[in-house]
Amino acid sequence: MKRTEGDGGIEFATTLSRLTAFKLLLEQLATLQFDNLFRSVDSSRSVCPVLSVRPKVAELSLQLYGRSLHPELFEIHCSRTVERNGFSVKVDIATSGHVITWRYQGQTLTEVAASRQHPLPQKRRLMQHPLKGSQSDKVKCRCGVSYEVNFALETVKPELFWAFQQQLSGTNEHQGLVHTFDSSGRMALGALSYINIETRTRKVRIQAFHTFPDDYALVKTESVFELPRTS
Repeated sequence: MKRTEGDGGIEFATTLSRLTAFKLLLEQLATLQFDNLFRSVDSSRSVCPVLSVRPKVAELSLQLYGRSLHPELFEIHCSRTVERNGFSVKVDIATSGHVITWRYQGQTLTEVAASRQHPLPQKRRLMQHPLKGSQSDKVKCRCGVSYEVNFALETVKPELFWAFQQQLSGTNEHQGLVHTFDSSGRMALGALSYINIETRTRKVRIQAFHTFPDDYALVKTESVFELPRTS
């Protein structure tokens, strides 16, 4: 695989002010149309009985591997699998963030949002970034498969944070994967993770939102896995 560095931040984080950007995210979340997002999808939603507390937001990192990672490395709370046009993607909400495993014709890419203190292997790690500010990156595979990620960490005013979390908590099993974590004790409400999966003929787009109430912090990642064009 050949890695290509991204040459700019995420649009919503670099072209608008912080506060305006997350207001736009709220509007986007409120107006998303979900009716056709899960065509050819196993839409079963697992029960999330595991109780857990989110780690500190300052510890987070985003990593990409050119391999699968053993599920026992993570504390998984909810999962969903999508299959379409020869590729599959499995999305897990984990204690510290998420795990996305994408497969196509023997190739595997795994994206992990987790604590930097989380013991993960170094073998075939293609990318690693601390989750700070806003960044983007790309990986191009020899066969033409491409991966692109945009991500941002923002600290916002309490009223905007709680409005965003309330909007996320109002989603149902047909609108995405949602898990609410235990409170850390400082706040009455715990953190929340929401993941939306959108499939197209050649690509899948995955948006993940993770909240951190103790810091009034919001993490957004948008990942795109795309197949090469056929002649």
